[in-house]
Amino acid sequence: MKFCLTNALYLGSKVDVLVEDGRIVTMVPQGKGPQDVEQVDAKGLVLLPALTDCHVHFRDPGFEYKEDINSGLEAAAHGGFGSVICMPNTKPVNDSAAVTRYMLEKAEKTHPHGPRLFPAAAATPGLKCEGLSPLAELKEAGCVCVTNDGRPMTNTELMRRAMEYAWDLGLKFTDHCEDDQLAPGYLMNEGEMSAKLGVMGQPVVGEAIQVARDIMLSEYLDIPVHIAHVSCAMAVDVIRRAKERGVKVTAETCTHYLMLDETELAGYNTLAKVNPPLRTARDREAMRKAVKDGVIDIIVTDHAPHAEYEKNTTLDQAPNGFIGLELSLPLVWELVREGILNEADVVRLMAVRPNEIFNLPCNRFNPGDPADFILFDPDEEWVVAKENLCSKSCNTPYIGKTLKGRVKHHWQDGWQLF
Repeated sequence: MKFCLTNALYLGSKVDVLVEDGRIVTMVPQGKGPQDVEQVDAKGLVLLPALTDCHVHFRDPGFEYKEDINSGLEAAAHGGFGSVICMPNTKPVNDSAAVTRYMLEKAEKTHPHGPRLFPAAAATPGLKCEGLSPLAELKEAGCVCVTNDGRPMTNTELMRRAMEYAWDLGLKFTDHCEDDQLAPGYLMNEGEMSAKLGVMGQPVVGEAIQVARDIMLSEYLDIPVHIAHVSCAMAVDVIRRAKERGVKVTAETCTHYLMLDETELAGYNTLAKVNPPLRTARDREAMRKAVKDGVIDIIVTDHAPHAEYEKNTTLDQAPNGFIGLELSLPLVWELVREGILNEADVVRLMAVRPNEIFNLPCNRFNPGDPADFILFDPDEEWVVAKENLCSKSCNTPYIGKTLKGRVKHHWQDGWQLF
């Protein structure tokens, strides 16, 4: 398959992109591309590499009523994501090669041309923090990283051994940083809003303490560690200081920590309940600065689907999390419009760095790169509603709101998904 994408807008310049056999051949100024091959007119839409989300929950196997691999990958494709890393908190947990193979085989069956699904291995059997999973077996089956996501590794000795075992296999450890003995049973961030609502909140130090511990382990062992879903200024400060010392730490934040704050929980809004919780407006501003400065390496969604009835309950009974795959790029693009980020930042945070950190296929539009790219209309307005989403679930604080920007076309290895 050979074609030339013409009239595309990449980082502010009109370009032509020649694709052959699923690979990038050249990217040249508009009008300089070959004329003797099939021409695909981008019609001036924004061209981006296909995005990578290193933190999603597809609920499959075990919770397919919330999401399954088919619907999750469809949501990823329409959100502009060409690769996703699936967390292991399925049922059964992805702590054995059989579960890993199931996930990969179902992804290949439902989406043979992509997006690509990469499983994350459970660090401990059943995510119970008791002993270590057979990580060598899980890597051989296809896992690309190790995590106990959703269940904090409070046993520091076990955390050390998990980091060492994972790195011996060439896998990074991604940690959910939370001191679960500090404010157990919390429902939101500890602060003015939790006081107004009269509910228990989690202080930011409950996150930052574990971030600091992981960084000290990384520094002592000289082993990389990746910090999941950073949400607060205190954790950012710990990470910044570590990077200044040369510690091998990378970190992610989620779209919602860049866009929302704890006031979303006014009225006991269960759609805004998430873990880590939405923090203060000050924390949100710190997260924005951190992604711009590179202290936070990547943006993820932590896509966490739940059935409508599960969120339609009291705040203490509602599960944490909300969907994000189809909303993330339009929301991040708001920061581009506001001048907080630029298009190159979006490429770095959502396409290049995620692949570098986890050694995944990466398109930088260099010759030989995989032809994974999207065309994005930053001006199209659409309403966040169940009928406009590919995900099975619609649990999000943005439900019913109008967003600006939508992915119009998506190619994976040169194959047009839509």
